[in-house]
Amino acid sequence: MADKFDAAKDKVAGKVKESVGKATDDHSKVFEGKLEQAKGAAKDKLADAKAHLEEDASDVHTDDTEGGTYVSHKE
Repeated sequence: MADKFDAAKDKVAGKVKESVGKATDDHSKVFEGKLEQAKGAAKDKLADAKAHLEEDASDVHTDDTEGGTYVSHKE
């Protein structure tokens, strides 16, 4: 959850920087804002992937039989 919050914070801060840059005709600030938004989007996707992997890991366990094969309960 904290990862998603951090991603949203970067997106909002980037949008603000971009808007300020456009208002002041500061092209480097516009670029910096867009870069920060992209960073936030990347963090957001990473948080989604991390959550998905954690969810998948909780659904898989080792079977107690002699072979010790992996069993998924998502059949």
